[in-house]
Amino acid sequence: MVRFPGARHAYVSYVPHGFVATWTGDGTPAADYGTQLSADADPVRTATMGLRIHRRTARREAKDRLRFLPMHLALEGYLALHFGGPTVAWEEWSQRAIRQGLSPRVEEAYAGAEVRGLADALRVFEIHPGQCGVLVHVSDALAAVFVVPHPEDYRALHSSLLQDLYGELIHHYALLMPPVQDFRARIPDAGIRSLAGLRTAVAEQERGWARFHDTTMAAELLEQEHTWRSVHRMGRFTLSRFLPRFRPKQGNHIGEAITDDRGRITYLKTFRLSEGQVRRGHLLSRLAAHDWHLADTAAELGLTADQLGLRLDSAGFGFLLRQDVLDGYRKQHRT
Repeated sequence: MVRFPGARHAYVSYVPHGFVATWTGDGTPAADYGTQLSADADPVRTATMGLRIHRRTARREAKDRLRFLPMHLALEGYLALHFGGPTVAWEEWSQRAIRQGLSPRVEEAYAGAEVRGLADALRVFEIHPGQCGVLVHVSDALAAVFVVPHPEDYRALHSSLLQDLYGELIHHYALLMPPVQDFRARIPDAGIRSLAGLRTAVAEQERGWARFHDTTMAAELLEQEHTWRSVHRMGRFTLSRFLPRFRPKQGNHIGEAITDDRGRITYLKTFRLSEGQVRRGHLLSRLAAHDWHLADTAAELGLTADQLGLRLDSAGFGFLLRQDVLDGYRKQHRT
């Protein structure tokens, strides 16, 4: 959100690519613009879409076609988190907080092209037959998940991961962290006596690799509860976005998904929040849970009111507090 002189407002955003989802009422496959909402289909030639001016993040193009901006839905949901500010005009809040809420709200992200090593990783990555998605890890941190309905869609959109947005933590990991050790499958040859035994050992390694990914590498996304909000209904499909519970010092992901009437994922894209973004989301969610009452919120977090006030200030929300109140918190902290 950008504020201009004269109390005029404009919403400014740049998204380098967009998706158009097409579906049918009888379950027959329909693929174009790199998307398809049918799991069993013959490859269909994809088309391209020219640049257009967008007024909504999800907009119906036709009866059976919806255009939306990837990750914009998820980021909009995070930026709009309690955007209106305090729901009760407690005496600690500034007049700006009461009148304008959290406007403007700004967060930072990095394009995939700025994440060191990602372009090379995508170039040499082996796309398997039938593959419909990918989990992107930087060092041992889950950076993003990208899932589409059909293998041909994934092949067409594989390189678009360089145009996607990634969090501050992922950029710093790629730039500063040393490489992690290789994860290799090891089959002890001492116990192998036949091809059947080798097949059994390979199958066990594959199951162990799958368990490792589910319980370790992707646990922070799969095991955490999320708050879902439906954005648009598309026949038997639903476009939604989700927010995490904002657990400090843990991996937290926002994202968007298309699910069918049985709850199966047909499209998924996620974004890992930085530690600062998690802290801001956590503070806002706890304040909202206590009707923006500072003392009650501080008591739940195990803090004093002045400690909570200074934490709000360090998170970039100091403008929400009256200046004399904030100065009083700083004085208490010094003494």
